[in-house]
Amino acid sequence: MTDIPAATPRSRVRVPLRFGDGYSVDSELVTFHGLTDGQEHVAVVLGEPGPTPLVRLHSECLTGDVFGSARCDCGPQLREAVERIAERGGVLLYLRQEGRGIGLYNKLDAYALQEQGLDTYAANTALGLPEDDRDYTAAAQMLKALGIDSLDLLSNNPDKAGQLRDLGIDVHDRVPTGVFTTAHNVRYLRAKVLQTQHTLPLGELTELNVG
Repeated sequence: MTDIPAATPRSRVRVPLRFGDGYSVDSELVTFHGLTDGQEHVAVVLGEPGPTPLVRLHSECLTGDVFGSARCDCGPQLREAVERIAERGGVLLYLRQEGRGIGLYNKLDAYALQEQGLDTYAANTALGLPEDDRDYTAAAQMLKALGIDSLDLLSNNPDKAGQLRDLGIDVHDRVPTGVFTTAHNVRYLRAKVLQTQHTLPLGELTELNVG
């Protein structure tokens, strides 16, 4: 277990959320002092969090979250997570980690290499960048500042659960998200399964990729 510096809540503000499909929900956005990476991450508190709240660590994706890109599943995952967390009570941490931590411009450069046949991880490597440069220390700080030290994690990514546990957060259960496939993101999702053991149905993705 790693000892990490304490962060503290900086501000709390009520923000009603509304999505393009008409779904709306009230939320509380929390900002923080003392995050180790100096980024402006934000916690979105939804519903009434209980002793083991449902939590998602959602990495910022401008192309997917804002523009609705079909090259990833980030936008649909964000929409799903907000509703599922609101129903149960919990927190969505919106983390400023565009492109698995490499930044927007580098992510778009990687997209160009993917159009030449590389998968999402190989494209990062070809650019001299890590396959996944995300560190969840700030996420653990945010959770502890909110008084959360035990949770169920809404994620297909085992690395998120592993890092949180190493940082002193009790991840009781890892709850898979839905599977959001398009004609443009099947190779991307398949690479997640093969390269980083995401819990997605590989058989279905294989059939879609071949078809």
